Amino acid sequence: MLELLWLVPALPLAGAIVLLSGALRFGKRATTLVGVGSIGLTLAVVVTVLAQYAGRHGEIVVNQVFRWISAGAINVDFALRLDPLSAVMLSFVTLVGFIIHVYSTGYMHSEGDRAYARFFAYLNLFMFAMLTLVLGANLVVLFIGWEGVGLCSYLLIGFYFDKEYCANAGIKAFVVNRIGDFGFLLAIFWALRVFGTVDFTGMADALAADPTRYAAAVTPIALLLFVGAVGKSAQLPLYVWLPDAMAGPTPVSALIHAATMVTAGVYMVARTNFFFRLSPVAMLVVALVGGLTAVFAATIGLAQNDIKKVLAYSTVSQLGYMFLAAGAGAFAGGMFHVFTHAFFKACLFLGAGSVIHACSGEQDMRKMGGLKAHMPTTYWTFVVATLALAGIPPFAGFFSKDEILGKVFAAASGNLNGFGAVYAVLWVLGLAGAFMTAFYMFRAVHMTFHGEFRGSHEQAHHLHESPRSMTVPLQVLAVGSVAAGFLGMGMFGPRVNWFERLLHPVAATVEVEGHHVGAGLEWSLIALSVAVALSGIWFATRWYFGPQAFTRPRRFAERFPGLYATVANKYYVDEAYNATAVAGTMKLAQASWEFDARVIDGTVNGARHLTVGTSFFSGLFDLNVVDGLVNLVAAAYGCASRALRRVQWGVVQGYALVMTVGFVLMVAAALWLGR
Repeated sequence: MLELLWLVPALPLAGAIVLLSGALRFGKRATTLVGVGSIGLTLAVVVTVLAQYAGRHGEIVVNQVFRWISAGAINVDFALRLDPLSAVMLSFVTLVGFIIHVYSTGYMHSEGDRAYARFFAYLNLFMFAMLTLVLGANLVVLFIGWEGVGLCSYLLIGFYFDKEYCANAGIKAFVVNRIGDFGFLLAIFWALRVFGTVDFTGMADALAADPTRYAAAVTPIALLLFVGAVGKSAQLPLYVWLPDAMAGPTPVSALIHAATMVTAGVYMVARTNFFFRLSPVAMLVVALVGGLTAVFAATIGLAQNDIKKVLAYSTVSQLGYMFLAAGAGAFAGGMFHVFTHAFFKACLFLGAGSVIHACSGEQDMRKMGGLKAHMPTTYWTFVVATLALAGIPPFAGFFSKDEILGKVFAAASGNLNGFGAVYAVLWVLGLAGAFMTAFYMFRAVHMTFHGEFRGSHEQAHHLHESPRSMTVPLQVLAVGSVAAGFLGMGMFGPRVNWFERLLHPVAATVEVEGHHVGAGLEWSLIALSVAVALSGIWFATRWYFGPQAFTRPRRFAERFPGLYATVANKYYVDEAYNATAVAGTMKLAQASWEFDARVIDGTVNGARHLTVGTSFFSGLFDLNVVDGLVNLVAAAYGCASRALRRVQWGVVQGYALVMTVGFVLMVAAALWLGR
């Protein structure tokens, strides 16, 4: 079955092709059968493949699908790679992706047949691209999937392309990602130049055999790869596309935030960890960007009122934690958070979709409230996922978040790469981010589900629980939001969990020499992180629950209007980008157009006018001088011919007379001359 690994990306691609080719003819039932069925078959193939792979003990299996690029000494195969890291990604990408597909049948049911088929075609294509990215055995194949998820995000974010906001959001995501992709491309070219290959095994083996030989190239390649990850995984300063990605249908948001697209950057850093672990500078940059993004995005989430925007900034923040782990050398810890995050973030987004569905499309939490009584299944699954995200035991997020904070603390206390003080600051920032995460998520719970309903009377009459096609996926994801975390329990000693043991062959944690976190200190750190999360929940409950709900936040906003406005308006980053990068690009484009229209076109048009002018005078010279001389010669010959024509009148007797006269004259002349 491992030889049929190519079926994993091929089945979603086949579904997308079928739906795109027959989108005008398919009804909803046939579309559901193809769109959901193809992902269901993919999940079945993945389960079978992973069951067979389980006995390989971390072996790397590479399937060469076909020969692809051959140019001189450079050979790049279209090859797929199965190892513990890609196996983990396959497991939750296909499972969560399938659940989201099932949920979408209920959420998108009101769409017309064409839009319904188009939606599932794009969703299938999204899965194909992500699975290609995950299974790529080299940077080029990975880059195909990388660009594929970028294209699909553009198509799905701008799904309602007739709405200007949605179309602009899709364009924004596409353009911002191109900035990061430029860095990724440079890294690929640099790796080809240095190693002669972009195969992961080949590059890793070369570095392991002679790291000093490639020391000069390791840091720039790692940093360029990270530029790509910053764009795809929405980190500072390229995070601005992700909150606007909420313009697409909610299942798209769940797929982007939980199983595809944004996790690609973290996966790529973990996959190429052999570069980062040899570059302390690159690791520090990854940690700094991740830690700062985690806190920065969390502060924005404190004041957002759009339920999907709250979750979007939460994703940006959680991705920051994942990069923070990677920057501290805990590549497996970062991937563990990717794994657990997939379940509870998908549950949260699909729960938000259920709320929006019940509230007739309303997304503003200020116009919600009291939904617990009308939507009990959505409420309880949303709460479970929120507890997981907040890091409360025994929910999944607790295990993965605590793993990250523990590794960062170990990097700080062990003075990893000589940057212990920096990692200590990042650990404090991580705790602050954990507090804010718990606060803004329970703020969302209270504003959405508790208190009195604050929407319109018309909306109040239509409040209802979502259909089973939407609630059953929520229940499955809620179970995953609990169960997934137990894979991170320390079954192999302090802070060495099953997940870390699994990924050790391909993404081993960077150990700090001479440093060991004792059991007492470990339990103290766990208690501290839980206390921080609980305090965030307590403050959120004090501010947004009960008879005094919204009183304290209103007073705070009145007392600090500038601070509140700054955070509520996302630090005006979008406005700053529009005033600088966007406006500058537009001005540059305008200047380029002016240069083209006035200089380039002016030069061309001037040459044309000069040519036309000189051709006029050339025409006059040709007509009056050249043609005149030619015509003069012709006229002279004409006159001469008319004169000579008179002696050729065609009478034989005349010719004889002339000859006789001529003969007589010649004889007379001879006699005269001879005298």
